[in-house]
Amino acid sequence: MENKIDVRPIEPREKHVRIFDMFNSLKSGEKMEIINDHDPRPLHYQMLAENDGQFQWKYLEEGPEVWRVELTKV
Repeated sequence: MENKIDVRPIEPREKHVRIFDMFNSLKSGEKMEIINDHDPRPLHYQMLAENDGQFQWKYLEEGPEVWRVELTKV
């Protein structure tokens, strides 16, 4: 996948900012993949609060050491 972000090495306070920047740059129908070392459930809640109805969330891998999520902009 072309739009991929591994947030594991990123400072915690910068993770959501970088993810939202990438998501906002997507065109409708484009996808991105997020790789993290924990379940990004707080990100999912933030996406629902700020972008409800504008994305699809799909777990590609659910731990225990690596979580991968595919976000599709709709």
